[in-house]
Amino acid sequence: MVHYLSQVWSTAFPVVAPVFGVKFNIADIWADTVLRAIIIVVGSVLVGFLFDKLGARLMLMLAGKTETDLDDKIVAVLHKPIFWTVFLVGATWAVYALNLAKPVPYIIHGLIKTVAVFIWMGAMSRISSILLTWLSERQADFNVVQPRTMPLFDIAAKVVVYGGGMYALMLSWNINVAGWLASAGILGLAIGFAAKDTLANLFAGVFILADAPYKLGDYIVIESGERGKVVEIGMRSTRILTRDDIEIVVPNSAIANGKVINESGPVYQRRIRIKVGVSYDSDIDLVEKTLHEVAKGNSDVSKHPEPRVRFRSFGDSSLDYELLVWVADPEWRGRVKHELNTATFKGFAAAGIAIPFPQRDLHMIPPSPEENPKPQEKKP
Repeated sequence: MVHYLSQVWSTAFPVVAPVFGVKFNIADIWADTVLRAIIIVVGSVLVGFLFDKLGARLMLMLAGKTETDLDDKIVAVLHKPIFWTVFLVGATWAVYALNLAKPVPYIIHGLIKTVAVFIWMGAMSRISSILLTWLSERQADFNVVQPRTMPLFDIAAKVVVYGGGMYALMLSWNINVAGWLASAGILGLAIGFAAKDTLANLFAGVFILADAPYKLGDYIVIESGERGKVVEIGMRSTRILTRDDIEIVVPNSAIANGKVINESGPVYQRRIRIKVGVSYDSDIDLVEKTLHEVAKGNSDVSKHPEPRVRFRSFGDSSLDYELLVWVADPEWRGRVKHELNTATFKGFAAAGIAIPFPQRDLHMIPPSPEENPKPQEKKP
């Protein structure tokens, strides 16, 4: 390389030197280790700059000819790390050119490699996020990556990227990876016993994301009785927002090992039951007609399936009916039930239908003389 540069300079210098009146030899300059290192660093900066401007522009032109914008986004992420990689390669060459005493080159090279590893870890992390987002937006072609499985794939990608980065860091400092892996295995076994509950939640989170018993926005009822809207599914816990605007954090292991009622799936509609009793003197045809009119008068009640009225049983003091309706969103259940109860009470009052309530008649029967004899008089 030095010989080639000397030939180039010896050819060009006789032409250029008389113009500027400069007299020096490239070999003398190249022999100076400090000047040689400076030239290498400046040259690497120039090469990196040219690649950043010309090479990145060429890649963007090629990427612009494709139908998707995926390659454009990847190129936008890559051109800066490539520039810094070229510069760091030049810096490494410059350190060799300085002929520094040991262990200075080892330390500087380790630092340069460490910087390069962190730069590429950040770039690969961003590229994985871009790729997963692109795949999730094309579920017709790639139905594996969906919004509900995005956190799982994102965590897996980051584990691979950062795990590979840590491995590269160890190689950069000439660390025995096999020994560290053996130590990590023993340490992992100890941590596994100490943090078994945390690990159980993590594995349960993976299974929840993969099996998808519920998704964000669903209304669920867990085994302990809490009901609410799923606002976050994490690796350790699931967050539920109740109708009282209280956020409940439930460990994933408790959900995975218990029963979960998903009120939002697979059909998002939610059925509401309105139970009401009428007196035995009521006209049952009028009762059914009134309940149907109550259901039709509410705009939030779904037309399909149609509202239904069922005569359930002969109660102790009433004929027991049930009005069955469906609403489009489980979140409406409490409000719609209130409106239907109110409309039912008013509708029955207008139609003259009585709503009985449990009552008991108590009959007092005086005892007969035989059952209650007169007390004997005491003798004086």
